[in-house]
Amino acid sequence: MTNTLSTDRLTLRPWVVEDAPAALEVYGHPEVARWLSPAMDQVRDLATMRVLIQQWIAEDARHTAPAGRWAIELTADRTVVGGAVLLPLPPGDEDHEIGWHLTPAAMGNGYASETMFTLASWAFDHDLNEVFAVVRPENTQTTAAVRQNGMQWVGETTKYFGLELQVFRLRQADLDRTAPSTQRPPVDSPVGA
Repeated sequence: MTNTLSTDRLTLRPWVVEDAPAALEVYGHPEVARWLSPAMDQVRDLATMRVLIQQWIAEDARHTAPAGRWAIELTADRTVVGGAVLLPLPPGDEDHEIGWHLTPAAMGNGYASETMFTLASWAFDHDLNEVFAVVRPENTQTTAAVRQNGMQWVGETTKYFGLELQVFRLRQADLDRTAPSTQRPPVDSPVGA
């Protein structure tokens, strides 16, 4: 079952069916849906969004910590501005994907970084040694965000979801925001980039 996680500005909490209108602002937006992996069609209506949230709730009931799906809510006014995931990756469920999806209006406020730091801390507190972000190669905005947050490019693969994806890894030592920048891992560029 998904736990509630908090920062000064954000609350990551389990989805509820009543979140469907706000979730539709995220998953119904073409600029969000086009980058999702696994590939997910743009959600077209409220009824479909409700069914999808019900599926997420049922899946979360089967997951064990730290895995889960969260609604990203602004703590100050309880506005849902996105969704976040920490889920086992197929095949084998050995690797865990960390991800977030924000409404376009919420982008550029540091919520992605805050969400990533919170979920990664949660994962490492539950004995995961590393988490992965899988990003479509053309998604330069997310690629920049994961690099800025200490994730290291480890290659390209079609292993996950049958899509060509860039893979980035974060280990606990990479998460240390107090380390001087000279002690943090370098932000490497892919070979040939």
